[in-house]
Amino acid sequence: MAQVEKRGGLLRKSSASKKPLKEKVVLMYDEIFMTEDPSKCSPRFWEELFLMKVNLDYLEGKLESLDGEELMKIKDNINCLFQHCIQALGEEHPIRVVNALQTLCALIRGVHQKNKSTSGFDIINMLMGFDKAELCMKNLMESLDSLLCAEGSESLKSLCLKLLLCLVTVTDNISQNTILEYVMINSIFEAILQILSHPPSRREHGYDAVVLLALLVNYRKYEVSGPLNGKQYKDKEEEHQSGFFSALTNMVGSMFIADAHEKISVQTNEAILLALYEAVHLNRNFITVLAQSHPEMGLVTTPVSPAPTTPATPLGTTPPSSDVISSVELPLDADVQTSNLLITFLKYSSIVMQDTKDEHRLHSGKLCLIILTCIAEDQYANAFLHDDNMNFRVNLHRMPMRHRKKAADKNLPCRPLVCAVLDLMVEFIVTHMMKEFPMDLYVRCIQVVHKLLCYQKKCRVRLHYTWRELWSALINLLKFLMSNETVLLAKHNIFTLALMIVNLFNMFITYGDTFLPTPSSYDELYYEIIRMHQSFDNLYSMVLRLSTNAGQWKEAASKVTHALVNIRAIINHFNPKIESYAAVNHISQLSEEQVLEVVRANYDTLTLKLQDGLDQYERYSEQHKEAAFFKELVRSISTNVRRNLAFHTLSQEVLLKEFSTIS
Repeated sequence: MAQVEKRGGLLRKSSASKKPLKEKVVLMYDEIFMTEDPSKCSPRFWEELFLMKVNLDYLEGKLESLDGEELMKIKDNINCLFQHCIQALGEEHPIRVVNALQTLCALIRGVHQKNKSTSGFDIINMLMGFDKAELCMKNLMESLDSLLCAEGSESLKSLCLKLLLCLVTVTDNISQNTILEYVMINSIFEAILQILSHPPSRREHGYDAVVLLALLVNYRKYEVSGPLNGKQYKDKEEEHQSGFFSALTNMVGSMFIADAHEKISVQTNEAILLALYEAVHLNRNFITVLAQSHPEMGLVTTPVSPAPTTPATPLGTTPPSSDVISSVELPLDADVQTSNLLITFLKYSSIVMQDTKDEHRLHSGKLCLIILTCIAEDQYANAFLHDDNMNFRVNLHRMPMRHRKKAADKNLPCRPLVCAVLDLMVEFIVTHMMKEFPMDLYVRCIQVVHKLLCYQKKCRVRLHYTWRELWSALINLLKFLMSNETVLLAKHNIFTLALMIVNLFNMFITYGDTFLPTPSSYDELYYEIIRMHQSFDNLYSMVLRLSTNAGQWKEAASKVTHALVNIRAIINHFNPKIESYAAVNHISQLSEEQVLEVVRANYDTLTLKLQDGLDQYERYSEQHKEAAFFKELVRSISTNVRRNLAFHTLSQEVLLKEFSTIS
C-alpha cells in the first residue's frame, strides 16, 4: 500500500474526514499545472523545485492524464519548467543537476505519451516552444556534453546517458523523431566516444553509450544527406577506435551465459549486435581491429563490478546477463591472450544461430550472418582469416544431435580462423533442416562460404580444412530440399538455393586444383560426387520435370538443369568405369581406395564444360536489400530501450548518497 500512497505523492493515510497531506514537490507540480505562472506568487519557486526530490510517477502520470487542450493551456508553464531544468544543469550543486535531469526525463516521456497521434513538431512546441527550441536544445546538448566529459560523478554521467536514450527512443520510428534533428546539429558524439575511450567510464557506461551510438547512426540513415553519414561516423570512430572495440568486446563477451548443467542460453542482444554491425559495415578498417588481441580480453566474463553507482537496472535493452542469477561462463580458449573480438563473436553466433524459432533470435541470427557476409567480402579480413601463421582454437557450440558424438573440446586443433567460420556454416547447414525452413538464413550461409572460396581461388590459398564435411552437409541439404519439395515450394523458391549449392560444387570442380590443399583432396571431391550420385540424379530428374512444364518454376528449375552439366558428366564418365573395374576384378563392393584408383586412372578422358561467373558475386548492399530489416530491427531495439526506461524509475537513493551534503 505504501507504494500506492507514494505514487500519488501522498505522505500519509488519514481518517476519511481529512484529506491526506501531499508532498511539497507534488504541491509544486500542481502549481505548474495551473494556468498561472507559479513564480508570480513565490519568486524562489524554481530554485526550490530543484532541491526537492523528484516524484517521477506523479509528474508523468499528471501529464498523461491531461487531454491535448488542457495541456495546451499550461504550455507556457511546461516551457518554463523545461527551460529552468536546462538552467539547473549548469548549477554547481549536484542535487539540482540530478533533479533537473530526472525532471527532463519525466517531461519528455509524459508529453510524448500524450502526443502519440500527433507529429513530433507539437512535442517540440509543447516542451520548448518553436521560437526557443533551437537555443533550448543547444543549451541542453552543451550541458550534457560538459557533464559527460567532466571528471565528476559517474551517477550524473549515467543519468545524462539515460536522458539521451530517453530523447532518442520516444518515437517507435527513430527517423520521425524531430527532436533528434537538434541532437544531431549539436553533436554529442565526441562526448560518447570519450566515455568509451576511458576504461573506468567505459566499464560503468559502455553498454548505454554503445546502444546510444547504434541508435543515433540509424537516424534518417537512408536519406541522401542523412544528418549523420557514415563518413562522419567513421572519422570520429577512428579516433576512439580502441575504446569502442574494448566496450564491444566486453559486451559481446558478457553475452555468454551457461548454467550449471551446461545448457547454454544466450540473451540475444540486438542492440550490441547492431553496434558491431555498424562498426564493421561503416568502417572496414574496423575489421583489422576485430582481429587484434585485446589486453582486456580477460574481462570477457560478465563484469563483476562493485555496488552499482547507477540506478539499479541499467537502461539499455536489458543489459547482458542482468536477469541471470547464477552464471557459469562458457569457457574461453585455454590461451586467453590469443583471443580477440572475432573469436568471441563466432562463439556467440554459434549459440544464437542454433535456435531461430523465436523472432528475436531469428533477427540476431540474421544479423550475425550479415556481419559475417561483410567480413567474408573484405580483402583485409580474408587475409587475416586465412593467415597460416595466425592459428586459434575456437570452441564453437555444437547442437546435441542423436546421430553424432559429442566432440571433445580438449582436442580442438589450432587453425586459421577461416576454419572456424566454415565450421560455423557447416554446423548451421546440418542443424536447421526443418519444416519451418529458414530459407533466408540458408541463402546467407551459402553466400558466406562462396565468398570465402572466391578469395581462396583468387589468392591461391590452399586451406587445410576437412572439406568433406562441407560437401556432405551440402548434399544432405539438397536431399532435404528434394524430399520436402511440395511443402517447401509452397513458401520458397528452393531452386535459388539448389543453384547456389550446385555452383559451390562447380567451383570446387572447376577451380579446386588451385585452392584444395592436396591432389588427393581433389580426388576425394570426385569420390564424394560419385558416391552420392543418386542424390544428384534425383535432383536432375526433379528440375528436368519442372523445367519442361510450363509452371511458375520453369525458369528457375532450368537454371539448375544447366548448372548440373559437369556433375552429370563426372557421374556418367566414372560410373561405367567403376562398374567395369568391379566386374573384371570380381568385386561386389569396392573400397574407397579402389574407387579413387579408378578415378585417378580416368581423369584424362573426362570432358568438362567451362562455366562462367562461378567466382563472381554481388557485393552486400544494405540500402537496396536490407533497409526494411534494419528499420524493423531499430524499431524493436528502440521500443525495448524505452520500455526499460519507463519501468525502472531512476532511483535517487544511490545518487543522494553520493551527494549527501547540501552546502
